[in-house]
Amino acid sequence: MPLLVMKFGGTSVATLDRIARASKRVAREVANGYDVIVVVSAMSGKTNELVGWVEETSPLYDAREYDAVVASGEIVTAGLMALRLQEMDIPARSWQGWQVPVKTTSAHSAARIEDIGTDAINQKFGEGFKVAVVAGFQGISPEGRVTTLGRGGSDTTAVAFAAAFGAERCDIYTDVDGVYTTDPRIEDKARKLDKIAFEEMLELASLGAKVLQTRSVELAMRYKVKLRVLSSFEEYDPNAGTLVCDEEEIVEQNAVSGVAYSRDEAKMTLISVADRPGIASAIFTPLSEAGVNVDMIVQNISEEGRTDMTFSCPTNQVKRAEDALAKAKEAGAINFRELVADTDVAKVSVVGIGMRSHAGIAAKMFSVLARDSINIKVITTSEIKISVLIDRKYMELAVQSLHDAFELDKV
Repeated sequence: MPLLVMKFGGTSVATLDRIARASKRVAREVANGYDVIVVVSAMSGKTNELVGWVEETSPLYDAREYDAVVASGEIVTAGLMALRLQEMDIPARSWQGWQVPVKTTSAHSAARIEDIGTDAINQKFGEGFKVAVVAGFQGISPEGRVTTLGRGGSDTTAVAFAAAFGAERCDIYTDVDGVYTTDPRIEDKARKLDKIAFEEMLELASLGAKVLQTRSVELAMRYKVKLRVLSSFEEYDPNAGTLVCDEEEIVEQNAVSGVAYSRDEAKMTLISVADRPGIASAIFTPLSEAGVNVDMIVQNISEEGRTDMTFSCPTNQVKRAEDALAKAKEAGAINFRELVADTDVAKVSVVGIGMRSHAGIAAKMFSVLARDSINIKVITTSEIKISVLIDRKYMELAVQSLHDAFELDKV
C-alpha cells in the first residue's frame, strides 16, 4: 500500500475535540487507500507545563530524568489518538520512540536521530493495521534511556519517518495554512505560496520563520522528502497548503520568494582587537564553547595593527557571550579595549532561489531601505539570501517596504 506520514502539532491536538478532528483527517487518507504513520506532538501547553514541573522539582536537574518526564506529553497524545481511531473502526496502534525503535545519540534534550527501525511497524501494517500513531520528539539512546530531540523535534521525527519508510509525502498540520511571503501579522498583503524550494524554506526557517523546524527541512532536503504544510483547522482540500520540494519542480522562479525577520537580535562589537593570524579563532572558539549562536560577522579594516570585530547573536545569549569573552581576555587569549553590545536591533532578510539568475537584488533592497531612512548596521549575503541588521524600531517598516518593492503580493 502507498504510505503517507501525517504530523499534527500541539495546537492541532490541544483538546479531545481537536484530536477527534485530526483523526477524521487520518481516516480520510485511509479511505483514499493509504497506510498512515501519524506523528503527534504533546497537547498545546503540556510540554511547557512538564518542563516547569521539572525545574520546580530540581533546578539543577538530571537531563536523563528531564527527558523521561518531558517525553510523556507526546505519549499521552499518541495513545488518545489511537483510541479515537479505534472508536472509528480503524485498526490503529500507538508507538513510543523506544518501541519503533527511534535510535538517537545520547545528547539528552538535544538528541539527533541516527536510525529508525521499520520492521515492527511494517509487520503491523502487514497484519492489517492501517495507522501507526507515533509519539514525536523522542527516541532511545545507546544506553537504553529515553531521549528528546529539542523543541520542534516532532517535525524532525515526521520527516525522518517519511525518509525511512519511503513515504509518498509528509504532511505537516499546524495552525497556519501554509508558508507565506512574509508574516501576515506584519504585512496584510502577504501571500500564501503554493510551492517553495527546500533551500528557500531552510533559509526562512533559520531566519526566524516559525512554520517548520530547521532540522526537519535539512532532513527533507537531504532525503528528497516532499513536505506539505497545511492547516488542521481549514476544510479539507487536496490542493491546500504549501508544498516544499526540489527547485526543479517550481516552473517559475521569482527573484525573491519571501521576506523574513528576527526581532530578538543583538549586535556585539569588540573594539580595538589585535589584528593577527588566529584572532578570529581566539574570539569565536570560546563563544562556541559557551553555546553562543553567532550569525553575522564583520571585521573592519586594520589600522596600526588593531581592528574592530562585530558579530550578531540572539539577545538572550548576550550575557553568555560577554562572560565568555571576558574570561578569554583574562586568560590572555585575546586583547580588546571594549565590548559594546547593542540589544536594540533586528535582522531583516530577503530570500529567493531566483537571486542566482537576477542581478540587482541587493541594490534594490538597499535603495528601498535608504528611501525610508533606515540605516544598515551589518550586511551578510549568500547565494539566495541577503540579510541586514537595522534598528528594531524600523523592522516592521522594512518588512512592509521590501514586500511591496519586490511585489510579493502578486503571483
